[in-house]
Amino acid sequence: MHYSFEGKNALVTGSSKGIGRAVAIGLARGGANVTINCSSSRSAAEEVQREIEKLGRKAIIVACDVSDQAAVDAMVAQTVEAFGSLDLFVSNAAYSDRQLMLEADMKGFRRTIDVSMWGALHGLIASSKQMVKQGNGGAITIVSSPHSKIAFPTAMAYNMAKAAIDHMARTAAIELVHLGIRVNVFHPGWIDTPGERKFFTDEQLEAGAKSLPLKRLGTSEEMAHGICFTLSKEASYMVGSTLTMDGGVQLPWWSKRTEGGQ
Repeated sequence: MHYSFEGKNALVTGSSKGIGRAVAIGLARGGANVTINCSSSRSAAEEVQREIEKLGRKAIIVACDVSDQAAVDAMVAQTVEAFGSLDLFVSNAAYSDRQLMLEADMKGFRRTIDVSMWGALHGLIASSKQMVKQGNGGAITIVSSPHSKIAFPTAMAYNMAKAAIDHMARTAAIELVHLGIRVNVFHPGWIDTPGERKFFTDEQLEAGAKSLPLKRLGTSEEMAHGICFTLSKEASYMVGSTLTMDGGVQLPWWSKRTEGGQ
């Protein structure tokens, strides 16, 4: 990764593992100091912190539930206290329960919305306010999903949340662009992360991957390349856009008509 973030300070929610972890380390590799956010995986967050410090960058850990607006506001304040500013924000934290609509436990349904939608909004507002206060612009990337477009069964709450934050980000982009703050969206595909083990065994993931256009799952490191690009000066003309790195999952991969030239 060759993007430079020298002199920048970043906050990445849900960054103790998976895509968030890879993004936090990628930003630090480019020169940024990073606030690592987790809800409960403190030991995993400490591992990320050590990796960032090995790169010669500063890192703090803030454990908080992003669905709590006051806690997110405090996390932004802690970032500024530790580093002096907040220049880059990545909304990555998410939660999802999977049940058919008719069988859904509404507690899990609401928790999915609270974290995946409201959590993204809380982070967007708090980081934007800080960037406006600083007066130097900034870059924000909202990690969404193809779930915002594809009605995956058993994932109604997650589908709803991701569709909402796509439009949320575009609205923020038009409201903030004149202030020098770029807001963009990133769509990862089916990625090999610890979170996928909540729904699938290793054997199921391996079998499912073979059905995809590229015959494999994506990696967190691949997604970090794309997300870091959206935050970089190389993407300075990118605003209100969606960068998709989904391995072709939104293509009609279920159709066999293209195989063998048929």
